[in-house]
Amino acid sequence: MNRRPEHLTAREEEVLRAVRRSIRDRGEALSVRELARELGLRSPASVVYHLANLEERGTLVRDGRSWQTCRLPR
Repeated sequence: MNRRPEHLTAREEEVLRAVRRSIRDRGEALSVRELARELGLRSPASVVYHLANLEERGTLVRDGRSWQTCRLPR
């Protein structure tokens, strides 16, 4: 049973905005460390946590093993 709320948290929305901006500007997402630096987070693991939540909700799709290969669903 999935107990996650349907809405995104403020931090998840912030991560998603950064990924969208990166894909728009660079053609690919930032690395986890780059995202952590841009968002002012101290731990890359916290970025991975938020990215995994976004993937689970269908907001991001990862094509490979790296989060840098993620894309936005159509």
